[in-house]
Formats: sequence, structure tokens, C-alpha cells
Amino acid sequence: MSEFLLEGNLWIPAIIVIFVFIAMAIRIVKEYERLVVFRLGRLIDIKGPGFILVIPVVDKVVRISLRIVTLDVPSQEVITKDNVTTNVNAVVYYRVVDPNRAVVNVEEYAMATAQLSQTTLRSVAGQAELDELLSEREKLNNKIQEILDEATDPWGIKVTTVEIKDVVIPESLQRAISRQATAERERRAVIVQAEGEKQAAGKIKEAAKILNTEKGAFYVRLLRALPEIASQQGSLIAFPLPVELKHLFPPAHEEDKKK
Repeated sequence: MSEFLLEGNLWIPAIIVIFVFIAMAIRIVKEYERLVVFRLGRLIDIKGPGFILVIPVVDKVVRISLRIVTLDVPSQEVITKDNVTTNVNAVVYYRVVDPNRAVVNVEEYAMATAQLSQTTLRSVAGQAELDELLSEREKLNNKIQEILDEATDPWGIKVTTVEIKDVVIPESLQRAISRQATAERERRAVIVQAEGEKQAAGKIKEAAKILNTEKGAFYVRLLRALPEIASQQGSLIAFPLPVELKHLFPPAHEEDKKK
């Protein structure tokens, strides 16, 4: 009886060990994840998604997410090409496309990508003038994306989008830019006004030619303008005699000759 109890007590630890072994061997990998498996230090393969079995103690696994990561690049102090000190920040979107290279070729790919994004942002912004940072961000975004994508390709990372979020410039420079913008708007207003006067002068010239060539045209135009003048209180209207009626009133020297 004692021997049977002893054998029963031995089975319990064995069952527990087997249960723990199976629990350590089971891995559940989500659809957006992959497992990079190392067996005795050697890269075996990528596994997932779904139900995965590994060998405990022998296999070491690294879980990698394939979703797009949003990286907020902190504000970087930059001296632009035209010697203006400014602060620039950006956001970078990237994803892991090759989990093997992301684990084997670089240590902590997320931190490496973040540091590379900061240095690239400072470099590209420092090679541009302030006007380019303010008005040509799309070109700078594409340039930063190309540099990052090329540098992170050996790491198995694809940079999908780069956006410069904000450019902070000194307050004194903001006032100078505001004055420049005001002067530019005034210049455009003067040009538009002059262009309008030029077009109006051409139309007035054409109208004067028509009024001079057609008999009674000037008188008809005058009659149409009278209601507009009469609508104003206290206005004085001088009604000229049409030139077409001048033959009814001969000159004074002709009347003296008749007498």
C-alpha cells in the first residue's frame, strides 16, 4: 500500500511538469503580429499568425508587430540656410515589413528609427531656407521620407509618411514677416487697381468714339445720367443744349447782316 502511494506521489510532479512544459510551448500570435524564432541561438523562421508551438528553453521568440507605428519626432532646434534659428517638429509613420531583419540587423529598431528621424529632420531643415520651411513643406517631407526609407531598408522597415507639423520662429521675425506680407498685399492691391483703371480707360475710349460718331448719342447718354444726378438732394443740374439744334440759332453776326 505504501509503495502505491509513493508511486502516486511521483506522478503528480510529473504531470505538473508536463503541463508547465506544454503551457510554455504554446504561443498565440495575433493577425498583426509575427514571431521570430531562434533555436539555440540560430534564426529558424517567422511564425504566425495563429496557434504556434515552440520548444521551451531551446527556442527563444521575439514578438514583432506589423502595424504602422506613429513616431512623434520632438522639436529640434535648427539654423536654416539663411541663418535663422527656428524649432521644427514632425511626425513619422513606419511599419516593419521584414521581422527577421528588424531583429537581426539592428538592436531596438524603434529607438534606432527615432534617433535617425531626429538627425534627418535637423539635417534637411538646416539645408533649407526659412521660406522653404514655411511654404514648401511637401517637398521637404518627401525628401526626409526618401532619406529615412533608404536608411531603414536594411532594418526591414518601410517609412510610409513624413509630415512636418510645426515651424516655430522668433517673435521679432514674425513681426518682420507680417510687415512683408502687408506690403505685398498693398502692392497687389495697387497693381489690381491700376489694371482696372487701364481696362476702364480702354472702354471709355471706345465709348467716346461711338458717342462722337453717332448723332444724338451724347444727348441720349446725358438723359440716362440725369436720373442718377437728380436722386441726390441739393444737386444742381446744368442742362446743355443739344448740338443737333444749333442750326435753329444762327450766329449773331449773320443776324446783323440781315438787318
